[in-house]
Amino acid sequence: MSSKEDEIFDEFLRPDNMLRLYATGAFPMADEKTGAIEWYLPDTRCIIPLNNFNIPRSAIKKISQQNFEIRFDTEILSVINGCADREHTWISDSLIEAYKRLIKRGHIHSVESWKDGELVGGLYGVTFRGAFFGESMFSKISQASKAALISLLYHLQEKDFALLDVQYMTEHLKMFGAIEISLDEYKENLYEAYQRICEF
Repeated sequence: MSSKEDEIFDEFLRPDNMLRLYATGAFPMADEKTGAIEWYLPDTRCIIPLNNFNIPRSAIKKISQQNFEIRFDTEILSVINGCADREHTWISDSLIEAYKRLIKRGHIHSVESWKDGELVGGLYGVTFRGAFFGESMFSKISQASKAALISLLYHLQEKDFALLDVQYMTEHLKMFGAIEISLDEYKENLYEAYQRICEF
């Protein structure tokens, strides 16, 4: 890659530019083979409505048996690295470096599941006003990421957030009430979220 290409590449990973892109609804993913980071803005978006989510009874029972301790923002980078630590990942080293800059700005947050003093799962996302853009989650033991997601849902509701963007539909998210909406409807959700000044 030439120095000019490097400059362009880095430009999109500057904190202000990343936040502007997130604010439009775009999100970054690195190509697993080349490491090149692309920004995506799909026509179909997936959200979990914060006024109409679902907590599966089966999950509550299993989670209660694990006796997790839930923490917020105590090990953000460890959560990101936990999400990246898998055979196939879109979370590249360059993207992690960019995330570090957003952490310093206070725009990345984590919900962490701890057990016996060890971080065993969690999730992280980017916040902008009343929107939380969920990026990834991981589990080292059963139910750890679900416990973090349930805590996130109640936390965002309590903090008056308007939007939880979860990018793509999965069976895991569907059981929590995730729905797919059009890009136009998603942008309406973004507009509502940006009318709120929320602190995570």
